[in-house]
Amino acid sequence: MLAQKTPVRAVDVAAFILEKQGEMTAMKLQKLVYYSQAWSLVWDEAPLFQEHVQAWANGPVVPELYAAHKGLYSVSPGQIAGGPAALSSEQVETVEAVLNHYGDKHSQWLSDLTHAEDPWKLARQKAGLPDGARGTTIITLPAMAEYYSAL
Repeated sequence: MLAQKTPVRAVDVAAFILEKQGEMTAMKLQKLVYYSQAWSLVWDEAPLFQEHVQAWANGPVVPELYAAHKGLYSVSPGQIAGGPAALSSEQVETVEAVLNHYGDKHSQWLSDLTHAEDPWKLARQKAGLPDGARGTTIITLPAMAEYYSAL
């Protein structure tokens, strides 16, 4: 049985990532939070956080997290008002596995990767959004779970 399936907030996940990795670009933080959600759906069969992910022009973005770092190119530990301690041990394990795989990648590499993957592409196609167009279409949890579980 899984220890905890209660989703935390995206800012809690972001604060945990910053605590572990240190300062990074806002874009990289958004992508690491996105991949944490995606792999939680696959490995833990539950969402990691409760907020929606949207298919913005530069890749997946959690608007509530964006509001927390808006105006910052680079984000440092302590700049996001989240509680890393809110994550259960299972959630910590998931995010750490994501950081082990994606944590050393550059923000543009991560953005390019999300642009090549179906959850972002299909959400934008469904909304009729051309490349570079602004949009707030939600990347659904089932779309993420289906795609990443097949990898």
